[in-house]
This record gives sequence, structure tokens and C-alpha cells, in this order.
Amino acid sequence: MATSQTRSIDQPHETRPFKAHGHMDVITLDDFTMGHGVFEPGWRWSADVKPIAGTDSCQARHTGYCLSGQMTVKFDDGSEMNVGPGDVVLIEPGHDAWTVGDEACVLLDTGVAEYAKPS
Repeated sequence: MATSQTRSIDQPHETRPFKAHGHMDVITLDDFTMGHGVFEPGWRWSADVKPIAGTDSCQARHTGYCLSGQMTVKFDDGSEMNVGPGDVVLIEPGHDAWTVGDEACVLLDTGVAEYAKPS
């Protein structure tokens, strides 16, 4: 029989700092991983996570929910999408992204098992 688990996002299993603008708090329960990402003003994947990931663009598949702030995602094919409060997102691999405006973008994300982990 499977065991049920709970853990507060205020007590993550790990915190993965970005290079300069924010962090990802990560909780893993069995085979489920949830991240609480705080992408501060000025955050950009290509500047803040690319040096950690070591790939030309983000190769994570993100599924989640935007709690606050704004983010623009630009895919390798040149298309873009905007994410804002209340948006449920599916972001396929192969993208850059950046915060928009003076407010941190805060996302809950289930696509972070390997996100922002040094390779």
C-alpha cells in the first residue's frame, strides 16, 4: 500500500539558487516533485540558469500555475507566450524566459526534478 505524505513549501527539501535573481524551492514526495519558483525582476533563464544547466536553451518541460508577476517565454522557433497570475502553463523544452516588470514572477511548477541543478 502506498503511503500518503505532506510537506510545507516553507520547508523545502532543497533550495536551488539562480545565478543572481531568485531561486527554486523543491519538494519531492515519492515520485512527485513540485517547485516554488521565485523569479525576481531582472531574471532571465539565459543569464541566471543557463550557466547552471549548461544547455543552449531550457530543456525542462514545465507544467504549473502562476501565482503572481509576469513572464515571457520565447521558444527556439521564435514564437513567444506570456504568463501571468492565474495562468496554468505547459511549456515544452527548448525555450528562454524572462520576468516582465518590477514584480517577481512566482510559479508552482511540476517540471523541476532536474531544473537548475548543476550538470
